[in-house]
Amino acid sequence: MKHIIQGIHSAVATPVTKDGTPDLRLLSEHCRSLLKEGCHGIALLGSTGEANSFGLKDRITILEAAINCTNAPEAFLPGTSTPAIADTIELTRHAVSVGAKGVVLLPPYYYKGVSDEGIFRYYSGLIEGIGDDRLRVVLYHIPQISQIPISFDLIDRLMKAYPDIIVGIKDSSGKLENLRNLCKRHPKLAVLTGSDPLMLPLLQMGGAGCITATSNLCAEELRVIWDNWGRVNTAGKLKASQDKIVKWRTLSKKYDQLATIKTMLAERYREDGWLNMMPPLVELQPLQQQIVWSEMKRLDP
Repeated sequence: MKHIIQGIHSAVATPVTKDGTPDLRLLSEHCRSLLKEGCHGIALLGSTGEANSFGLKDRITILEAAINCTNAPEAFLPGTSTPAIADTIELTRHAVSVGAKGVVLLPPYYYKGVSDEGIFRYYSGLIEGIGDDRLRVVLYHIPQISQIPISFDLIDRLMKAYPDIIVGIKDSSGKLENLRNLCKRHPKLAVLTGSDPLMLPLLQMGGAGCITATSNLCAEELRVIWDNWGRVNTAGKLKASQDKIVKWRTLSKKYDQLATIKTMLAERYREDGWLNMMPPLVELQPLQQQIVWSEMKRLDP
């Protein structure tokens, strides 16, 4: 299996202060920890990272701080989408300039019911507007949130037009059948799941890895899956790690997932700053926080 982009990528949560300023100290600590725990890469500023609650300046600052603290620009896959092509070009051009290995791109997500032709023009306008052969794009399919699906026909057209630039897709639909069809129809495309428990079956189908929220907490277990899934006599080790991943994923979705992930990180790092959310999202209630922390101790005594 050799894809340009592959492996375990954490969809990193973004810590902020009470006034919504990115907390670069907490972010830096977390990014360094994730790489030590086995992540191949870090997908900043996606859904889990509350990307669309930040302005362009903050998004640029967050990426630069994360790269500077790790000295590993090749590890980063920032989300750079906005509904406006001009803003997306600015963020994407910056990501390319600082050495990110690729960008994760939602379709334009404000207008609903748009055609494949319109989405193609958006991606094409972006790619042509940047005009840089170093650009590598991972498409982002999350129709339950964006309400804009990325169809197989659209993928065909984009790969034909930009074969060296469209290199992957993050599929957060949660549907194993969709992952299977992507692998069959586009074997050269790096298919990355957005659901931690689906990484193992995806790898067995020829997929490329994951970009997931629960990897903020269980990167080591995902790395066990990555390192051992194709080896003989590892069924027991794989099952043990897969069971842990499922349990952590289930806990992360007990309440609002983004707030729960941050609550879990607050306990992990003993840093209450992780509890802060960007509007319109809000933190969990104190009782909910206590329940999550109690469950964490049960899962990892």
